[in-house]
Amino acid sequence: MLVPFNKPYMSGRELHYIAQAHAAGKLTCDGEFAKRDHAWLEKSIGCKKALLTPSCTAALEMAAILCDIHPGDEIIMPSFTFVSTANAFVLRGGIPVFVDVRSDTLNIDEKKIESAITAKTKAICVVHYAGVGCEMDAIMDIARRHSLFVIEDAAQGILSKFKNTPLGSMGHLAAVSFHETKNIQCGEGGALLINDSQFIKRAEIIREKGTNRSQFFRGEIDKYSWVDVGSSYLPSEITAAFLFAQLEESENITQKRIDIWNTYHDAFEILERAGEVRRPFIPKHCQHNGHIYYLLLSDLEQRTKFIDFLKSQGVNSIFHYVSLHKSIAGEKYAKIFNGTKNTDMASECLVRLPLWMGVEQYQAKIIDLAHKALKIN
Repeated sequence: MLVPFNKPYMSGRELHYIAQAHAAGKLTCDGEFAKRDHAWLEKSIGCKKALLTPSCTAALEMAAILCDIHPGDEIIMPSFTFVSTANAFVLRGGIPVFVDVRSDTLNIDEKKIESAITAKTKAICVVHYAGVGCEMDAIMDIARRHSLFVIEDAAQGILSKFKNTPLGSMGHLAAVSFHETKNIQCGEGGALLINDSQFIKRAEIIREKGTNRSQFFRGEIDKYSWVDVGSSYLPSEITAAFLFAQLEESENITQKRIDIWNTYHDAFEILERAGEVRRPFIPKHCQHNGHIYYLLLSDLEQRTKFIDFLKSQGVNSIFHYVSLHKSIAGEKYAKIFNGTKNTDMASECLVRLPLWMGVEQYQAKIIDLAHKALKIN
């Protein structure tokens, strides 16, 4: 049997809630379960407004529209991220400006951001890699001094904290993911988190195809019409019902994932001390959510051999992002600011180990094989 890299967790109440949604007879957007999800996000994360979306990608696209990104506007971000981080802004004509990541957390290097700012810079989009918070105090200070928007790509950051403040609650806008590979999942899903009240009214309009339909349903106007740009950034009530079953279990899920993460971390301490690998680094002021456990190996060749060996023994370990600046579209639509040394290192040397609820029964085998793979290499 091949131990999968990921296996979506089911709380056991997903189908029950879906049946309730079906019985209620409203399967389109923003029914009772969507309202429960919104309330949970607003309470748990502390944002002023939460809006479910079909994906984190959709939430990022909404953020780009809300920030009025126009052709030629520059958005500072890391290259070590998923394509959606950049694509959301490129769709509006924006130009991603890739700033290198830190060598420790693999988050955008806050000390390099300010030098990348130009007269064309409109926003900073940070990515909380592996659910570990970026240095948000410094980043928000830079944004304030230069009148820039900050968007948190918190796709991996649900229930993580920076200085005891939830990720997704500090930037002007934030996006989270509920993709099946995430801690809390509904197959495909996401949410836009709004921390600046000026965006709330327009976000509802953009999400409803550019219409003021939400106001109509609340009885605030007698008819709705097309008033702005937008699209259908709405998940179904079926998705919302599934998600609520996961949100109810979120604290339990997070703690169990952290336990699995800690088991890996303890097992590889001896290898890090010997200089054979580098383990994830968690700053003391950050509280992570056990989303990813990775190892940084010496180079691409060693990582390839490591992955191949584990696969030959029935364990699926995988690498992560191919740096965006090395992609065809990245070369076409974006530009690099002052080097990508740490980004290239992460892209070529990082390997992720299986981490999902239930992997505990295989964890001793995975750890043993990882040790053997490194000795072989």
